[in-house]
Amino acid sequence: MTRGARKLGWKLPGNPGPGNAITDVEGVLVGQTTLMEPAGLIRTGVTAILPIGHSTDARIVHAGIHVLNGNGEMTGAHWIRDAGYFLGPICITNTHSVGIAHHAAVKWMIEKYGELFRDAHIWAMPVVAETYDGVLNDINGQHIREEHVLSALNGAGAGPVAEGNSGGGTGMICYEFKGGTGTSSRKIGIGGKEYTVGVLVQANHGRREWLTILGEPVGVNMLNDRLFERERGSIIVVIATDAPLRPDQLDRLARRGAIGISRSGTPGGNSSGDIFLAFSTANARPLPQLDEPVQSFRHLNDEVLDDLYEATVEATDESILNAMLAAEDVSTLKPAGHTCKAIDGAAVTEMLRAAGKSY
Repeated sequence: MTRGARKLGWKLPGNPGPGNAITDVEGVLVGQTTLMEPAGLIRTGVTAILPIGHSTDARIVHAGIHVLNGNGEMTGAHWIRDAGYFLGPICITNTHSVGIAHHAAVKWMIEKYGELFRDAHIWAMPVVAETYDGVLNDINGQHIREEHVLSALNGAGAGPVAEGNSGGGTGMICYEFKGGTGTSSRKIGIGGKEYTVGVLVQANHGRREWLTILGEPVGVNMLNDRLFERERGSIIVVIATDAPLRPDQLDRLARRGAIGISRSGTPGGNSSGDIFLAFSTANARPLPQLDEPVQSFRHLNDEVLDDLYEATVEATDESILNAMLAAEDVSTLKPAGHTCKAIDGAAVTEMLRAAGKSY
């Protein structure tokens, strides 16, 4: 799918999947609930990612996690570090709605895997992550409710993912432009087989003068309509792949998300929660409590992972660009009276064309 940065002719590297989205990884579904009152106080939402779709067969996915700067939250992280897997959905919302999102995701899991929770001593630890939208949204009003989270979870589907002012990204700011939800994917070949890497970001980070696109320091030429004296945001990066990887390999894949966000210029500010989760759908299996005593699965050789790392970096960078390019202007609430402008894609294209980096 040609949209965002590619539609503008920017010379981005790599080979995207057919939808250029995290949903290009087979079985991965995305749902979003967007609460947007353009002239009001509410500009927020929830993004839900289902690693194994709507299956009622409770299966874990192996995972890895990395934190570049820890001024943020991602629930379930301790167990992912220890055990290398998680069960259930991933939800991304605003900072003050982590609790209700977690509550609703647990309810969804109990209902989805009803027999398991009824008959066995199984506990739910869904992944819920956040970034702060208090500049554009009445975050202290805690407007996200259980039904909003359940709507995103139950409505998750394959295909295109709404970007910019959508889901958990509705009230987010990126490099002092309007940011939000963004996604991209890459297809790569390893050992004669084709694999997919898909990335979804909730981009709410960066200062204008840091903004770099395809190596060009475009932000220093776009210093009008600035909002901050220092960085106030965060970014959540979710990396999905169908490549068979061990948890330690997924830890390393998650680290490449940090390189991906650095491509657009951020050094990872002190106020930023830069948190990265990587999971593989390739070896989804029953919970260990219900599985065989001796386990095994196939995984890629460490020596062939370079292309996977490169694809992750590229897709992360492009996801951030797509988030900004899909976004629309939103007025500020704190302080009131300003406008968080969407990036001027045409102006950036002219700068990139002058550098030979746009068609």
